[in-house]
Amino acid sequence: MSVAKKNPAKRFFAALGPGLITGAADDDPSGIATYSMAGARLGTGMLWTALLTWPLMAAVQMMCARIGMVTGMGLMKSLRRRFPKPIIVTFSLALFAANTINIGADLLGMADAAEMLVGVKAGFFVVLFGVIITVTSVRCDYQQIARTLKWLCLALFAYVITGFIIKPDWSSVARDTFIPSLPRGHDAIQMLVAILGTTISPYLFVWQASQEVEEEKAQGLNRISLREGASQGAINTRALDVGAGTFFSNLVMYFIILTTGLTLYRHGITNIETSKQAAEALRPLAGAFAATLYTIGIVGVGLLSIPTLAGSAAYAFAETFAWKQGLNEKPKAAWRFYAVFVLAMAAGMALYFLKVNPVKALFWTAIINGVLAPFLLTAILFVASDTKLMKKQPSSMVARICVGLTALLMFAAAAGMFF
Repeated sequence: MSVAKKNPAKRFFAALGPGLITGAADDDPSGIATYSMAGARLGTGMLWTALLTWPLMAAVQMMCARIGMVTGMGLMKSLRRRFPKPIIVTFSLALFAANTINIGADLLGMADAAEMLVGVKAGFFVVLFGVIITVTSVRCDYQQIARTLKWLCLALFAYVITGFIIKPDWSSVARDTFIPSLPRGHDAIQMLVAILGTTISPYLFVWQASQEVEEEKAQGLNRISLREGASQGAINTRALDVGAGTFFSNLVMYFIILTTGLTLYRHGITNIETSKQAAEALRPLAGAFAATLYTIGIVGVGLLSIPTLAGSAAYAFAETFAWKQGLNEKPKAAWRFYAVFVLAMAAGMALYFLKVNPVKALFWTAIINGVLAPFLLTAILFVASDTKLMKKQPSSMVARICVGLTALLMFAAAAGMFF
């Protein structure tokens, strides 16, 4: 028996992989900005959303992981087996547009954070971070990238530590966590849709399934026929990985809302539009150390999430149009896949120099994601329930009910925002 099997802790950490990376990538600088806005505008009244969205997010990500593991294909390629190509093209185009704005907002958030730390103008860091991420993603293979991304997940602990530094009244916090206060008014409902769209986001669906395929390709399973089907042990391991990753993601979300709700909201600082403004406002209220941790975390999670955003757009297009794809492929062999990746990065960097306010655009992107996600979830449900396509290993009824409820919740939230 191996050491990993004997030691539960080692077995747990050995299981962490695509699910952890996908969950952590959800807390990107733009997500931090959205959660900071929620805390600043509504206080700790939205803490319950972190508790609610964890099982929903876990169910969705596990369903996408299962599709990738069982079919041996990425999400968009699997969807092509059930739906007309124009629908999949529409999904891919919407994903590219939303991801490009997200990349621009994330690069700006990282650049602002770096400027606060070292005093060099943000424009320099937009280019520096953009070039580093692009070159690294194109030149390195999948396993190298995956190992780096796993270590970058540690940056998210900065937000948990910050939450404890401000010394909350835990009894009051527990009340707001476990007793939901339903949003009232258009702005509050809009914020709920933005939180749902940021937390349960379409690019994560695509990335999760594509990572499963990359993991199997790294094991030498380069043909779809070799990747089809998955053992129950492998599925259970991924469920542990996804559960841990989504829990970690929502824990960080929880502490960002907590920190900004107990500092900014209580002091009447409700007009927060960027993660930089949140960090600057925290300094006099929570102390220099807390503000610095908050700032360092933005840079770390940006390095984690931006490759995920650009990568998921590239995977979506490659799977839609049957291009050669994958971070393990040489650029010459999969040039169209890498072209989409580079284009998404370049367009994201261009937003800064075109003086587009990516953060305001980002908030609306989160809302767009919140509107589009339930349609994509509905399509995923059809695939996950298809016994033939899923090689007689469809998702369980419990999983399908949970993902169905997630889609209905997001439909209802979007309808509430408009009507």
